[in-house]
This record gives sequence, structure tokens and C-alpha cells, in this order.
Amino acid sequence: MLLFLDIDGPLIPFGAPEAHAYPVYETAHAPSTPSNPLLTRIDPALGPRLAALGCQLVWATTWMDDANTTVAPWLGLPPLPVVQWPDEDEPPALLHWKTRPLVEWAGERPFIWVDDEITEADRAWVAIHHHEPALLHRVAHEFGLTDTDFVAMETWLRDLA
Repeated sequence: MLLFLDIDGPLIPFGAPEAHAYPVYETAHAPSTPSNPLLTRIDPALGPRLAALGCQLVWATTWMDDANTTVAPWLGLPPLPVVQWPDEDEPPALLHWKTRPLVEWAGERPFIWVDDEITEADRAWVAIHHHEPALLHRVAHEFGLTDTDFVAMETWLRDLA
């Protein structure tokens, strides 16, 4: 089972006030001074929670390889596979530009896609073009991943099993 993970929105909430930044801790994985000031908006506890889902985590973000050098250590995660976005024309109207590449990357494997820009058009397209189970889970960008989002993913995974 794959879990495609976006960073901006799901991990870094947009609209979160600076006062809600997470403290910086010196760990074996993360330096005491983050290389990107947005990192302090990411709850480091999300790393273990994502790993506990039992999915193969895959970066599906415009951060590309920077996700492994900047975000993964902050979350205490090992380097993860990164979806390389193709240079292509715009997708059909209403379809997110990530949708087709993620379905292609997944191949015949079931997947979860966590993003703050997923629409019903993406869900409909995936239902037609991907023949394995898929959960396209939209995260509220103002809050990032919450307990409610984890319950939705855990329930879907349990029901799938």
C-alpha cells in the first residue's frame, strides 16, 4: 500500500499563526536550527504517526528531493521515494496536475493520496483509470493533518484489510 504525501498544506498548514510553531529540538535526525523556517510549522509527531499506518510513504510534492533532505529528518523519517513530475501539458480541465502521474506511479498497487487540493474530478478520474482501491484524502490546508485525517486513513486501511 502506497501513501502519497504532499507537504504544503498537509504537513505545513497555511494560515497557521507563527505563535503555533513547534519547538525545535536537537535530535539525531534534525538539527536545532532548521534549514527552512517553515519546518517549525510541521508537527514532528506526524512522522511516527505516518510510519505507523504501515504504508510505503512516498513524497508527492513540489519539494521534490528537498523533501528528503529537509522534511524527512524533521519528522524522523528515512529518505522516501519521490515522485518525479513529468514535463507535460496541462491536465484536462478540473483535473489536478498530480492525478495522472500518481496513478501511473502506483501502477497496480492500492494507494492513499493526502493533499489539500484534491477535488471530486480527481476522485472520479482515479475511479475510472485505477483498478485498485484508492483513497484520495483532502486535508484542510489551514490545519494540516489532524486526528480526524488519521482516523479516516486508519478506517479505510482497516476496511480494506
